[in-house]
Amino acid sequence: EVQLVESGGGSVLAGESLRLSCAASGFTLDDYAIGWFRQAPGKEREGVSCISASDGRTYYADSVKGRFTISRDNTKNMMYLQMNSLKSEDTAVYYCAKQTKPFGSLQLGPDQYDTWGQGTQVTVSS
Repeated sequence: EVQLVESGGGSVLAGESLRLSCAASGFTLDDYAIGWFRQAPGKEREGVSCISASDGRTYYADSVKGRFTISRDNTKNMMYLQMNSLKSEDTAVYYCAKQTKPFGSLQLGPDQYDTWGQGTQVTVSS
């Protein structure tokens, strides 16, 4: 069974950091780009960052560029999102997701992703 499980969310103060983790199973992680998305109450799901399958290229939404860092460790079947200088507007449920097509392009259209984790809550208080 293809599965993604997020962890690492929590409640922090503005300016603090969190590191989200995403454990993958049931597929060859090396072959797929992975994305992080978030959804705040009353808002649509938003793409945050993605990382390519093989060469580690990354892409960030403007809202998190310079503050968040995406990474992956294919040997451990893990992906990460390091979030620094958190702001109240970063409060959301964060999801990791696997692209549908192997070796897909760097993009954050949710319809290009077919497997999603259950989400982990991040709350930032000012």
